[in-house]
Formats: sequence, structure tokens, C-alpha cells
Amino acid sequence: MSHASFEIYPGEIVGLIGPNGAGKTTLFNVITGLYKPEEGETTFKGVNITGWLPHKICALGMSRTFQVTRAFVHMTVQDTVRVGAYNRHNEKTVQARVDQVIEECDLTEIREKVCGDLGLAPLRRVELARALATDPEMLLLDEAGAGLNATELAAFMDLIKRLNRENKITFCVVEHVMQMVMGLCGRIVVLDSGEVIASGTPSQISTNPKVIEAYLGKRAMHVRN
Repeated sequence: MSHASFEIYPGEIVGLIGPNGAGKTTLFNVITGLYKPEEGETTFKGVNITGWLPHKICALGMSRTFQVTRAFVHMTVQDTVRVGAYNRHNEKTVQARVDQVIEECDLTEIREKVCGDLGLAPLRRVELARALATDPEMLLLDEAGAGLNATELAAFMDLIKRLNRENKITFCVVEHVMQMVMGLCGRIVVLDSGEVIASGTPSQISTNPKVIEAYLGKRAMHVRN
């Protein structure tokens, strides 16, 4: 990363895109405390969280998913969600939160199933549910649409939009699936070689010469024309 700087405002769904190796996941890891930056700072809710441990950042109201689903393969769906819920809930309230999140993420029919027996699409929802159970004000999604077919992707996008609208959760979405980025995000930030090279609406980004050269490719320009 090299002086990458941008802001996300409450209630937004922001996309973070760029070529492989641009630094998107590294940036997520810095923001959420998995990596400690050599310089610069991260501010969340007016608090400088630079160098904080991940569990402290989570307790402040920021959670994330991962490129590779981290569901507990030998645990049931509801027990996996419960792991997340314990971040902000005790024994008296945790089950109610688990039940609520399972319903919100359309997991009721598979709540007793073992995660290791699930396909990719339900696993993506379980990963989202585990993060959602921490009661986040901001959720970072790392390639959550990868591998989903068109129907699964549309359903997943609808879920994120509903959580943003009804639960007032702010989202930052790292994604290579452009259908998801363009159909979900009100604003897009573009990284290349660890630097922010553009920021704007989907229509602005899709016609930005720097972005086309670095990431979208000339074919995107041809399609737009």
C-alpha cells in the first residue's frame, strides 16, 4: 500500500475494485486490525483505531467477511452464527440474536445443517450471517460474490441492499464480479498498485480512462460505445 486514502460515509455501499495485487485485501486487513500499518491511520466513528486488535475493532462496530469462507466446517449453521453473536451478547440474549440473524439471512431451513455439508451459495450467507451477528454498523465484504451464479448473485445482492436499507448497515465491498459492483454500489473506489486512482459513481468509473487502462480493459470501452 502507498498512501491509499479514502472515506466511507454512514449508510453508503461503497465498492473497492482493482486488478489482482492492487492491495484491496491488504487494505481490508489493515482497516480491521489484522495488519499494522507502517504509517498512516484508520479512523472509525471518530476514533483512531490504528493498531487496534481485531476483536476491539469488532466490538466498536466493524466486522468483515473473507475471500475464503471461514465457516466452522464441523459446526452447524446456527452454532457458527452464535460465535459471532457472542461478540456483543451474553447467554441471556445470544440465542435471540442468533434466531434474528438466521431469519434475516434466509438460513432457517438449514440452521441445523453442518457447514461442511453446504454448497458455496449458502456458505456465503453463513459467512455474512456470522459477521452480521456481531451487530456491525459497518461491514466489509471481501469477494462475497465470487463463484455465485446469476440467480444466487441476485439474491445475495438483494440481501445486502435490504440490510443496508432496513438495518442501516454501511458496506464496503471488495469485488471482481462487476455485475455486483455496478448493481450494488453507489460509489466505487479504484486501487492500482496500492494507490487510489479514481473514485466516483459506477457510470463515472466505467468511463474513466485510467480505470479502463488499469482494470476494466479496452473491451469495456468498446461495449459502452
